[in-house]
Amino acid sequence: MPVGLHVTVDFNKKVLCFIDESGVAGTGYFCLGSVFVLARDAGRMDKCFSDLLEANANEIHARHLGDGYLQGLLRRFQAAGLDGKGILLNQEIAAREGSAPVIYAQAVVETVKVGLGCFQREVVRHGTIGNVDVIIDANHHNGHPVFDSVIQRARYDDDLFRAVNGVVRLDSAASRLLQLADVVAASRRWIVAEELDAEGLRARFGIQAI
Repeated sequence: MPVGLHVTVDFNKKVLCFIDESGVAGTGYFCLGSVFVLARDAGRMDKCFSDLLEANANEIHARHLGDGYLQGLLRRFQAAGLDGKGILLNQEIAAREGSAPVIYAQAVVETVKVGLGCFQREVVRHGTIGNVDVIIDANHHNGHPVFDSVIQRARYDDDLFRAVNGVVRLDSAASRLLQLADVVAASRRWIVAEELDAEGLRARFGIQAI
């Protein structure tokens, strides 16, 4: 290869992004928690998180669990589950005008773009990510037709979001990684309460707070 000639190689292995929320879109406090992982590593990460829960644990909801339990769970998961294979991201969504479905869709687009940038730098480190499936916890806001129209427009008009194949709604009871995203979303309350700052959240639990 001639000196100075650079070739960009696309990274086409599938990336999965799991997203859940804390707060309610359009009513003030609202943030998204997300888990980014290669599809090939998702099963291992799912099992790792499941193995940290009680043997009889069904679906877990962060709002029903104490801070001590959640922080212990996240510390143990960081030690056993991430291993440089995934990204945990917590993004606060700035207040804005618009209906709740529009705000929710815009938040998903923003979070996916930021998360893929982090995943590119810290996990992939080469090529361009171009094969992404987004899985979100189903609710009445992201089930609205307006939500779908905002997502579809971003897929066609936003260069950084074009890597997304589609956004799939799933009951979080069916996915431990959606439940993990819920816990990541809930971790924002420790920043709001001034118990931790963004640096502390990442140092203790491996969560990047934006």
